[in-house]
Amino acid sequence: MALTIGVLALQGAFIEHEAMLHRLGVRTVEVRKPEHLAGLDGLILPGGESTTMGLVAERWGLVAPLKAWVQAGKPIWGTCAGMILLANRAIGQKAGGQPLIGGLDVTVSRNYFGRQNESFETFLRVPRLGEEPVRAVFIRAPAIVEVGSDVETLARIAGRGEEVVVAVQQVNILATAFHPELTDDLRWHQLFIEMVEAQKGRGELNLERAEQTC
Repeated sequence: MALTIGVLALQGAFIEHEAMLHRLGVRTVEVRKPEHLAGLDGLILPGGESTTMGLVAERWGLVAPLKAWVQAGKPIWGTCAGMILLANRAIGQKAGGQPLIGGLDVTVSRNYFGRQNESFETFLRVPRLGEEPVRAVFIRAPAIVEVGSDVETLARIAGRGEEVVVAVQQVNILATAFHPELTDDLRWHQLFIEMVEAQKGRGELNLERAEQTC
């Protein structure tokens, strides 16, 4: 099934996401304006600086179209800063707050794991991705401190004296607190592609059924 996945290209690690998708045979589009969303099967919000990304998206008129994308149930994946943007609630924001797209029923704590010099790498157990542990790169990373009832937890890690959630899925939304695009492991991108394919398949099936009833 031919797919086209957009990557929000306002700031952050969007080129790295594109490279991973290309390795999996997926066409990509860099999204900077609302019209770039047309015809996409899925969308990735990359890591970067969430406040900057949110403000630039607001300036370019992207916040409302991105909210509409999520509300329409289209597949979307947020990594690190992208996860913050997708959260319904965020704590530890800079003065004045930041624009949030919302849709993901979680509370995210910005920079939960500390500043740039406290970034780290570790291995996570993610049953959805198989038995082999997954390498995870945390850079000024957030963490999910509250999870809604309809949100599936995919990975956890020990935080500041507590266990916190670092990867979730809520129907059409995938979110990771770390940067899979900075590793050689394609499994997260493959999982998102499978989500996109399933959504596209359902859409085509519904179209066929509608045509048969005409």
